[in-house]
Amino acid sequence: MTLILFNKPYDVLSQFTDRGTPATRATLSDHIDLPGVYPAGRLDRDSEGLLLLTDDGRLQARIADPRFKLPKTYWVQVEGEPDAAALDSLRRGVMLNDGPTRPAEVEVIGAPAIWPRHPPIRVRRHIPDRWLRLTIREGRNRQVRRMTAAVGHPTLRLVRWSIGDWTLGDLSPGQWRSA
Repeated sequence: MTLILFNKPYDVLSQFTDRGTPATRATLSDHIDLPGVYPAGRLDRDSEGLLLLTDDGRLQARIADPRFKLPKTYWVQVEGEPDAAALDSLRRGVMLNDGPTRPAEVEVIGAPAIWPRHPPIRVRRHIPDRWLRLTIREGRNRQVRRMTAAVGHPTLRLVRWSIGDWTLGDLSPGQWRSA
């Protein structure tokens, strides 16, 4: 069995081919030349961080399937300064257009010591931003971004730090290693 931990850069698709027309976007094949592995789950093009790839279909399903409630932890830079009410809403679960989310674990953190994003996030001189550590146990489309927006704090940058016990560690964007 092969399991790869990959630090997916911003603006890279979580697939090996670009099905767009024309096919010009960066994909996993620009970074990983290892036949037979496939992503276990997804990470949006505008998100960064840990993506697991494996050649084991059962492990892939276990990682990606929300029934197993594998925790996924994100570092989320949000616009504004979330107050206790916003954080409590995330902890209870928020209502999205496709139903309520499960409760999240969330805390305000200092800016993590990570690589700069290219291009950088948009900065508004008169609007502060904060970093959160947010852990969810489901994986709806763009869920973290929709959750922070639902409590009034749009996501500016989203970095997945861990999936279960696997973490990014010291991987730089575009790098991968075997687990």
